[in-house]
This record gives sequence, C-alpha cells and structure tokens, in this order.
Amino acid sequence: MKKYIYRIATTAASLALMVTAFNVNSACMMFVHQPKLPENAKYLRSF
Repeated sequence: MKKYIYRIATTAASLALMVTAFNVNSACMMFVHQPKLPENAKYLRSF
C-alpha cells in the first residue's frame, strides 16, 4: 500500500510542476486578471 501512495504522490508532484511551468510561460488574455506567481516560479521560465 505504501508503494502505491508513493507512486501517486510522485505523479501528483510531477503534474504540479508541469502545470506551474505552463502557467509561468503563458499570459492571461485579459490584462485585468494576471495572478501573482510565487518567487521560485521565475526559475521555470523558458524565455
């Protein structure tokens, strides 16, 4: 059982990293609502 929980946790962490990287590299189409990102997220920028 512990092995399955570990696998689910690593998958969730990987998904969270991918979503954060996508969010950092994109901009909101509406200029009014651009949420603030955490300071550590700037290291995930690709440009």
